Amino acid sequence: MNHLYYGDCLDIMGAKIEPESVDLIYLDPPFNSNRGYSAIYRDETGRPLPDQVQAFADTWTLNEERERAVARLEAAMHEAGLSEGNCRFWAEMSSALRQWQPQLLAYLSYMTERLLVMRSLLKPNGSIYLHCDPTASHYLKMVMDLLFGAGEDNFRREIIWNLRTSSGYKAAAQNWVRSHDTILYYSKGDRRVFNKQYTPYSEEYKRRFKKKDEGDRRYRDDRPGGRRQYLDEAPGIAMTDVWSDIMSFQQNSKSDEYLGYQTQKPLKLLKRIIEASSNPGDLIMDPFCGCAVAMEAAQALKRRWIGMDISIHAIKRVTSMRLRDRLGLVEDTDYVVEGVPRTLEEAKALWEKSPYYFQKWAVEQVEGFATMKQTDDGGVDGKIFFNRDREKIGSLIVEVKGSASVNTAAIRELRGTLEREGPDMAGLVTMEKISDRKRQNFAQEMAQAGEIEIGNTSYPRMQLLSVPEILAGEMFKTPPAIGKNKKNPVLPGLV
Repeated sequence: MNHLYYGDCLDIMGAKIEPESVDLIYLDPPFNSNRGYSAIYRDETGRPLPDQVQAFADTWTLNEERERAVARLEAAMHEAGLSEGNCRFWAEMSSALRQWQPQLLAYLSYMTERLLVMRSLLKPNGSIYLHCDPTASHYLKMVMDLLFGAGEDNFRREIIWNLRTSSGYKAAAQNWVRSHDTILYYSKGDRRVFNKQYTPYSEEYKRRFKKKDEGDRRYRDDRPGGRRQYLDEAPGIAMTDVWSDIMSFQQNSKSDEYLGYQTQKPLKLLKRIIEASSNPGDLIMDPFCGCAVAMEAAQALKRRWIGMDISIHAIKRVTSMRLRDRLGLVEDTDYVVEGVPRTLEEAKALWEKSPYYFQKWAVEQVEGFATMKQTDDGGVDGKIFFNRDREKIGSLIVEVKGSASVNTAAIRELRGTLEREGPDMAGLVTMEKISDRKRQNFAQEMAQAGEIEIGNTSYPRMQLLSVPEILAGEMFKTPPAIGKNKKNPVLPGLV
């Protein structure tokens, strides 16, 4: 059965995917942590990311958690069977980057620990395509060489995808126009699946084959030496590692396959990769699936697939717009979604496994943006952004409590954060429904924060929701939330 997973691909791959079970991995990872929020916001609203949201999205930071990951990686590489030289190179590179570009080290460590697991999931004849832009492609190439072994000929090609195949793009001042992405293609071992790809012959080229033999095959014999060359000897011209025949959505945003994602890749691009490096029935995995173009390509080519994403916003859009509307697939028949709590018991299980991802899930379920900080978040686990008017963005800060016991002290602390941080409103999410008596005490505390009037409507400045209420579809009372998942990416009132 095909699978769509919600959560961090590092956790999912380690717990759910069998070693050496995947035939082909394609990944188009975030190039920095703001990309996720920036893309989601633009995807869902059609507007540039406002400063309030941009400032809330954390950047790559070499904090204590990242430092622990960096320290673990050298030992993990040893355990994975990498050579002493490769492990030592990682240690030396990490040491240099820590002093020179700590944010880059944070990003590379994030990617390396995930790529190391991906390596273990690939079959011996499996392949991996890493899609990247110039932000970090040269550093990722070094990481891939360490993990897959450039000296063992497992680096197959650097593919250049020409994003801008027509004129009309405004050049940046005093610089060359950026026009390509890089796709790094590696195999796990000497053996690999590769089905050569071709571009069709042009009509002009076909006209050179003027003669026909007794079997009605077209040929030419004007080549040096007089050898006959038949038109049907090959299905076309063998493809090079520079791809200029696939339009990006910057040029073709009116395509019926375009779902509005800022970083969405064309279906033709993924079909080419999947056709070249897998066969029907093979298992394709995309650990950063976004709007799941790879999943659609795999489905069309009769491959099995696994997709993963860390955003509920993405999971919602994939299941509705991609799998249901475009492909006509039925959940639990054609695919299953795992990791998204649908009951109180599943929400509690997520809390026990990871308080951070429980908080993130709860915030995104109420159409908010979760903080990227897993510690020291100042009591703010997320924010819901909305339009106060045509010019000003408002916000409701969200705090999530997963423990069973929540008292009025939590309300007082949240009210203090509300007054200190200066948002318009604040909301508390609790795991269980609050008893009637406790709810009365909470209401008295929350009432002291007063109300706010927006667009001739009054809203309580402090509000309360429980997980059972959220699972039933209830939301905090605000103007329409920015980022609300709709098929039309532009929300009412935002144009």
